[in-house]
Amino acid sequence: MGAGTSNTVQAFRRFNRFYTRKIGALNEGHLDSPFSLTEVRVLYELAHHDHLTATNLCDALSLDAGYLSRILDRFKKQGLISRTPSDSDARQSHLSLTAKGRTVFAPLNARADEQISALLKTLSPAQQHDLVRAMQTISTLLEPESKRTAPYMLRSHVPGDIGWVVNRHGTLYWKEYGYDERFEALVARIMADFVDHLDLKRERCWIAERNGENVGCVFLVKQSKTVAKLRVLLVEPSARGLGIGRHLVTECVRFARETGYKKIVLWTQTELTAARRLYEDAGFKLAGKKRHSSWGRDNLVAETWELRL
Repeated sequence: MGAGTSNTVQAFRRFNRFYTRKIGALNEGHLDSPFSLTEVRVLYELAHHDHLTATNLCDALSLDAGYLSRILDRFKKQGLISRTPSDSDARQSHLSLTAKGRTVFAPLNARADEQISALLKTLSPAQQHDLVRAMQTISTLLEPESKRTAPYMLRSHVPGDIGWVVNRHGTLYWKEYGYDERFEALVARIMADFVDHLDLKRERCWIAERNGENVGCVFLVKQSKTVAKLRVLLVEPSARGLGIGRHLVTECVRFARETGYKKIVLWTQTELTAARRLYEDAGFKLAGKKRHSSWGRDNLVAETWELRL
């Protein structure tokens, strides 16, 4: 082994030691909980994905099937998960968190966010963005794109993102649906209200980034103490088909549930069929329709959708 390669190996190992110490990965109870790091990861996957099987979890976390089976058995005895037989494969069961499981996971997830926030609080927004880009580079280099199920990342907004949201809505909705500049103005007003009145504890923006470029967004804003509103969901044409839209909607639902909202509402148009499928798949129900003429288009049909949490 050459000197350069040996130095690289040692640098890699130094970084591993540094990072595992920073996030407390070697602590007996991860996040000061009775669960190991692996057990918390299993809970995380179950909290963020529907209809997972044990095989899915093994693949996603690179776990030994026997080891995972023992974890799942413990979770079942503790009342944290439920199993539903698969309709398509009698050998498999769909796994999901019970109400108790979600109650147990919620503070763990909040504690993980707080831990990362504490690490980031000494960095400027620009330094935080550089850090995220560096982590994305590591992921890209170490895992070939053919093996990556999600070749993108979700992050919160930084300066420049709000203007991008307005610009891309104006451009794409004109090209794809013929909505004129008045639609772009509507999005600009929504963005201005978001920035001017942002409640960091109860409102959130997610930006999807791929290869250093913004490719999607969604916002969850406060309508009342118990009701949140999902707004301005968008995925760039170049990134459609990667599951980004579904992931963005899932994050909105997760955040709303953990924040204590009782319902999410949204407003869309009947002709936005791809978005409507995402809302329906996430459990939203159509609550009302109204015809209108807006943005240079006649005979549009606006729809209100709701999801009770």
